[in-house]
Amino acid sequence: MAVLDNLVAQGNTVVVIEHNLDVIRRADWVIDLGPGAGRHGGRVLVQGTPETLVESTESKTGHALASGATSAGKQRR
Repeated sequence: MAVLDNLVAQGNTVVVIEHNLDVIRRADWVIDLGPGAGRHGGRVLVQGTPETLVESTESKTGHALASGATSAGKQRR
């Protein structure tokens, strides 16, 4: 995460394709594709801040963020 933080601090735009909830939680802007994988996905479900994803009823990512889950499968404190 420090590498990404340094790039942003230097004024760079950083685009990351990521499933790690801790990275998504720290993002400025997220584009959530779905609703599933492969042929079951490919549609933009939500775009906005991580908080916008949490408010979406369609976003599985938003649901995971709202539950406090982490990518390691543990509850966030």
